Amino acid sequence: MLKAVEELTAGKNFAIGNDLVFVKGFEHSLTDLFIKKVYTANEIAYCSSFADSLLRYASTWAAKEAVYKAVKQLDDAVLGWNKIEITRERTAGQPHVTLHKHPGRFNISLTITHDGDYVWAAACVEPIF
Repeated sequence: MLKAVEELTAGKNFAIGNDLVFVKGFEHSLTDLFIKKVYTANEIAYCSSFADSLLRYASTWAAKEAVYKAVKQLDDAVLGWNKIEITRERTAGQPHVTLHKHPGRFNISLTITHDGDYVWAAACVEPIF
């Protein structure tokens, strides 16, 4: 199996990040200060537009964590949470990532899912040369 993975990734320059959030536990972290420090105005507007905003904030947080973990494998520069923006073209649509500190430096593929009390996000990041 390891050999198969090595063959698939030989010569590839990418990184994977993922994050799992326990929504009920995350609720204790979701303070006004946390929201202000972590989320952009667009993210706050999106999350707050749902009756169950906790799930949307948790999903966006998992996505930011996944992107952060992948980007940091490729670039060790400081990357603030509110410099990673997760947007959607429509409600519950495909998530898109904007890195405000690194515009155009990475191709980023992101997926977010939730089931019961958990939210999971995975990001694949490839530098653009």
